[in-house]
Amino acid sequence: MEGQPQELRNPAAMENGTEPCGEERPSEAQETTVTEGAAKIAFPSANEVFYNPVQEFNRDLTCAVITEFARVQLAAKGIQIKVPGEKDVPKVVVNLSEQEEEKAELKEGANLAPGDQPRTAAVGEICEEGLRVLEGLAASGLRSIRFAREVPGLQSVVANDASARAVDLMCRNVQLNGVAHLVHPRQADARMLMYQHQKASERFDVIDLDPYGSPAPFLDAAVQAVSEGGLLCVTCTDMAVLAGNSGETCYSKYGAMALKSRACHEMALRIVLHSLDLRANCYQRFVVPLLSVSADFYVRVFVRVFTGQAKVKASASKQALVFQCVGCGTFHLQRLGKASGASGGRVKFSAACGPPVAPECGHCGQRHQLGGPLWAEPIHDLDFVGRVLEAVSTNPGRFHTSERIRGVLSVVTEELPDVPLYYALDQLSSTVRCSTPSLLQLRSALLHAGFRVSLSHACKNAVKTDAPSSALWDIMRCWEKVCPVKRERLSESSPAFRILSVEPRLQANFTIRDDANPSSRQRGLKRFQANPEANWGPRPRARPGGKAAGEAMGERRRLHQNKRKEPAEDPVQRAAWLKTFPCKRFKEGTCQHGDQCCYSHSSPTPEDTAEVAPGDRPETPSQNPPGPGVATGPGVD
Repeated sequence: MEGQPQELRNPAAMENGTEPCGEERPSEAQETTVTEGAAKIAFPSANEVFYNPVQEFNRDLTCAVITEFARVQLAAKGIQIKVPGEKDVPKVVVNLSEQEEEKAELKEGANLAPGDQPRTAAVGEICEEGLRVLEGLAASGLRSIRFAREVPGLQSVVANDASARAVDLMCRNVQLNGVAHLVHPRQADARMLMYQHQKASERFDVIDLDPYGSPAPFLDAAVQAVSEGGLLCVTCTDMAVLAGNSGETCYSKYGAMALKSRACHEMALRIVLHSLDLRANCYQRFVVPLLSVSADFYVRVFVRVFTGQAKVKASASKQALVFQCVGCGTFHLQRLGKASGASGGRVKFSAACGPPVAPECGHCGQRHQLGGPLWAEPIHDLDFVGRVLEAVSTNPGRFHTSERIRGVLSVVTEELPDVPLYYALDQLSSTVRCSTPSLLQLRSALLHAGFRVSLSHACKNAVKTDAPSSALWDIMRCWEKVCPVKRERLSESSPAFRILSVEPRLQANFTIRDDANPSSRQRGLKRFQANPEANWGPRPRARPGGKAAGEAMGERRRLHQNKRKEPAEDPVQRAAWLKTFPCKRFKEGTCQHGDQCCYSHSSPTPEDTAEVAPGDRPETPSQNPPGPGVATGPGVD
């Protein structure tokens, strides 16, 4: 919840989490208590403070990622973390990325001297050298309280929100969970709070942003307020914009043009990463992705932020434009920059040459759309993802959604890291108007041809492969010969006709291979989301004095569903209203209902005709006579 900054009643006490709650408190009957993870949260039943239970997976995954990040960061300082339910087995700490520099390592501290006892950090305890965490838009404080009760190695957690009602609720929940020594509620505009922590000594080690809608207004402040090598966690729920429904809006928010594509979910992740890196580059900083997840109705990215002028110069070569055919969906990437040589030990970069495509698609002859720029480098650090996966797998009772975390991260580790975007299986078959091959058959054909192939966590029937588009369409041509289509029904200008009119150069082999079935699929892991509850998805925005969540959702459905249908009326009044319209079938001499017809069989008078506007005339009624007491006509199912 974000808005204009408001003056605190007692800023010092509020920051320390000691200020009492406001005088006006709702009664217990107006509150709902929720237990999630190790936290117990009370929030008003009225939609005044935002809460979405479907995003429990988001919060569980965030706790798992920050825990492993804390393990790596504190290990360099000689501190071991103790996770509840985890066996006391020393873990091997590896570098999270190649961007770890000696300068940062020296700042983190030296290793323990011989004979020194290792220090430990437990959950719920203040670690003086631990992580400083900021949740910029905390709402009820659930996420911050879960950090304090589930993530070890924390120095402090600042739970900020611009709403006085939310901050008041946070204070109560902090006291309820006994974490006032770690969690410090704060009422301020998240942007101003982060801008006030730009100094290196005041930056946060972890910043979590999970706004209602787009995080774009907060990204500039966030990349400046995170410490060197710190972790930035960002959620975007405006998927309609990122998926290409409004390309100009996406450009205004994220600096990239989104395209409508079956690979829109991964494209959304890459657009967000591009936006983060672009904003960081303004301050001689750059981002290194740790984990990027598309789940449900949102995308979630975890990146580390570093400073380095030489590394920033390489950022242009990490971005790419996308040329996508509007007919067959074939896409090509064009990098914005390239390495042109080295001088004095430094790599020089220059503008790339292009475009990689002709004005018309070489497969179907249609034109290309231009999208991007977007992040073209790997979107995951597979070593770090493997650490998170191992920690969750060995301690499954830690999170309620551990099963799904295991499944999603398992697919992430199987993805081809150097292959941006993907094709959808049903998209390929619908383009050539043929039946759809099984996923194993297509994967086997690509493997037989000598190409790499993988799934994608962002789409259930995705195919990520390093095969060129020509080889992919050759495989589909070979499949069409197995399951032929009726060529005479295809228009000569259609993509299917043009693609199938070319003989394949590659002879595909659809024999199932053992390695075509990925490990996550063989083990039956829960890799993709099933609807967790009725009417799940984005919730209505929290508003002061708002209606209860159920009432608000019901009102929203009433307003947006069946918008073109007229609301139900009293049956007697509706029957009388319908009788004012002449029966078209009676005029044509084909109405068989006689007096039972719900429309008038008398010739309309000029006055009646003038009273009815052309747009108000009903559609032709059904030939089934209405039952007794049942209203029929326009707007009635």
